[in-house]
Amino acid sequence: MVIDPPQFIGVDLGGTAIKLGRFDQQGYLLAETQLQTPQPSMPGAVTVALCEAIEIVDPNHQAGFVGVGLPGPMDAEARVARVCINLPGWLDVPLADWLESRLNRQVTLANDGNCALVGEAWQGAARGFRDVVLLTLGTGVGGGVMLGGQLFTGHNGAAAEPGLIGVNPEGPICNSGNHGSLEQYASIGALQRLWDGDPEELCCRAACGDLEALEIWETYGRMLGVGISSLVYMFTPQLVLVGGGLAGGAVHFLPAVCKEVEKRVQAVSREGLQIRACALGNGAGRMGAARLACQRLISVGNAP
Repeated sequence: MVIDPPQFIGVDLGGTAIKLGRFDQQGYLLAETQLQTPQPSMPGAVTVALCEAIEIVDPNHQAGFVGVGLPGPMDAEARVARVCINLPGWLDVPLADWLESRLNRQVTLANDGNCALVGEAWQGAARGFRDVVLLTLGTGVGGGVMLGGQLFTGHNGAAAEPGLIGVNPEGPICNSGNHGSLEQYASIGALQRLWDGDPEELCCRAACGDLEALEIWETYGRMLGVGISSLVYMFTPQLVLVGGGLAGGAVHFLPAVCKEVEKRVQAVSREGLQIRACALGNGAGRMGAARLACQRLISVGNAP
């Protein structure tokens, strides 16, 4: 009897959108869909939306494994979302159990920044690198860290929340309880405090040489560079990647980021450092979530 090779669904759950893809073991995208995150994004509403979207992306139930990336830390077993600070009501939510009982598929959870980093290490800009810091610039600012080729997750899996590091003690309050976190200067909301409009329009204006747009992106890049400088001192990575919804403007803000890092970080700590945009764009998170599902669920003997 011929057994079809396993397939995997990767989910990238954000505060604004939910992106899903169905992949084979080689990372080939077989189907995809995207929907708006329910508002308010309470756990029950999101669970229902996820189940409906998974049926859309895999109506014939060809994928038995699901990886879900969320904006926050998981428990050690990757079953419970401990907290998602930009999603209301998300505190110790047993999402994997909820989804498995409804989908009849196996589910694992992961931090969305870690998912993006795994995706980029598998098929994107981080291939061949062993020490990488990645930031996702969207509704919030998440990220992941890879050291020696392995994800750094720290005690109880709660490490690597680069968007929550402090850059200004007198700055705006963050949903985490911190004041002046990097997220308050590098998220979509932070950009909108500089310019009340759509980021895509700001990109278009900058591409056409609009001086105001170029100045806004430079201001944004300087503040992002302040945060990245601290991360470089902490991890001395080979590569810093920026992804998420704002990464489309990277060509406009990365020069300011690089200038700020060069100014603030000693040469020995940034020797050989590269700073660039993710190669997979908004698809990195869902691909990495699928990859983690493959690694975690297949490895324990759950393959068909």
